Amino acid sequence: MQKTPLRQRQFTPRRHHLRRWLLVLCSLLLIGGGVYGWQAWQRAQATFSHTYHANGLKPNSTALASGKPFAILLLGTDTGALGRHDVGRTDTMIVATINPQKQTAKLTSIPRDTLVNIYGSQQDEEKINAAYPLYGAKTTVRTVEHLVNIPIHYYVLLNMGGLKKMINAVGGVTVDPLLTFHYEQANVVKGHKIHLNGASALAYSRMRDQDPLGDYGRQARQRQIIKALVLKEASLSSITRYRSVLDSLSDNLQTNLTFNDLMWLRAKDGHTSRHIQSQTLQGENATLNGIDYQIAPQSEINKISTNLRQALGLPTTATFQTDALDPLGF
Repeated sequence: MQKTPLRQRQFTPRRHHLRRWLLVLCSLLLIGGGVYGWQAWQRAQATFSHTYHANGLKPNSTALASGKPFAILLLGTDTGALGRHDVGRTDTMIVATINPQKQTAKLTSIPRDTLVNIYGSQQDEEKINAAYPLYGAKTTVRTVEHLVNIPIHYYVLLNMGGLKKMINAVGGVTVDPLLTFHYEQANVVKGHKIHLNGASALAYSRMRDQDPLGDYGRQARQRQIIKALVLKEASLSSITRYRSVLDSLSDNLQTNLTFNDLMWLRAKDGHTSRHIQSQTLQGENATLNGIDYQIAPQSEINKISTNLRQALGLPTTATFQTDALDPLGF
């Protein structure tokens, strides 16, 4: 079947999208610890039974329990808030690599406009954020795997409305602004810590035009919000807050992690939330056929790939094959 070039497809304009993300995955697991009792456990299990969507990605949970490093693709769509309820592009794409033994995590941002060959597609190169609305979660994961040359075992998809509700559910987050600006509900001053609710945190994450670093500056603020949310969630002790967080996830989250996977992560990897490093796949501006892209030089891709493979304990010179059993046993 002949495929239509991306530039001819009709998507809703995406100005000022939220770049939010989520090692929240390892954080939304506030159910672990046993402090909430059997009723809370059942409530959490019921919530996550609705969030599980394998989408053709069914990793081996026994490998997860082995304690080996693993990777999660964190995806954020610009839906569920601001009056938008379509499928939405994944304007937030972060590869989270987690090392249970070292209790460390790394967040690697992939700019939404990065030019790639979408895995399995016969059409021309496209922006990486088009993979999800065009082909779904599995193709998006495969595309990122081939871009950075690592196996990705899990994905988590959260929409804008869900993140806003989650931030409110934990009582807001505190950040140290990276620059001074006023945008929508966010009115911040560089170096002056401020407490943000869901709406103001989204605005802080979404602003781009006033940032001299443009989209890359927004990615840095996005990761800042994620870290603040993870740390805030890790300290929750109120059952009222706990229930609010669970409610915020309903209909806003998709993942191929099972409830048992989440419980294991919570029990074993809770300390990684305090040892998070960040990096970005740095691209160069380019305009092709009137469309703006970010093109990552091969040297930059190789650098990021080597970094990620080291984090996963993989040989830095090997080529990852998606269709083969990866070295982690997933």
